[in-house]
Amino acid sequence: MIAGVRGILEQIGDEWIYINLSGLIFQVLVPGSLIDKLGPVGDAIHLFTHLRIRDEQPILYGFNTQIELELFQMLLSVSGVGPRIALGLISSLGVSGVNQAIESGDVNSLRSVSGVGGRTAGRLILELKGKFENILPEVTGDSRNLDSEVVAALIALGYSTNEARQAVQATDSLASMTVEEGIRNALMHLGR
Repeated sequence: MIAGVRGILEQIGDEWIYINLSGLIFQVLVPGSLIDKLGPVGDAIHLFTHLRIRDEQPILYGFNTQIELELFQMLLSVSGVGPRIALGLISSLGVSGVNQAIESGDVNSLRSVSGVGGRTAGRLILELKGKFENILPEVTGDSRNLDSEVVAALIALGYSTNEARQAVQATDSLASMTVEEGIRNALMHLGR
């Protein structure tokens, strides 16, 4: 099993990157949201990875954090959820967004992701509700409440649930902010 890769960023695509590992160049499929966080080509990067063999061909999936990797593996454990849907969920909603949608039973947020229908969304909620404490110990309590309050405020201002969650995820740690500061920072992100 390949648990991670550390190398030089060679090329960036829409949902993939090439990493040079001591002369070997690996293609790694990544969430679209990670592409924006990468530095320029030529920078050193480190990704947590999941290796999957499909039709006798190895496919490597890469993530910025261990939590994203664990969420990806958790999503894959649900019947009907493949790597493309799992990457789409992480890319569109982020870790805290997927957590909030599943814990609150928000089928519409899950269905907003390409490839996720009503049945799959229901299955995700049924099979994963209550299982996030194992991988998200820091996304419990006050920070999760603050995130949901900021998301609710943005929705009340007319933004879609997806836009609101992405803005909250792009905002620096909300744990050290008041709700008003979180809303202001999220609005600044949405205004860009």
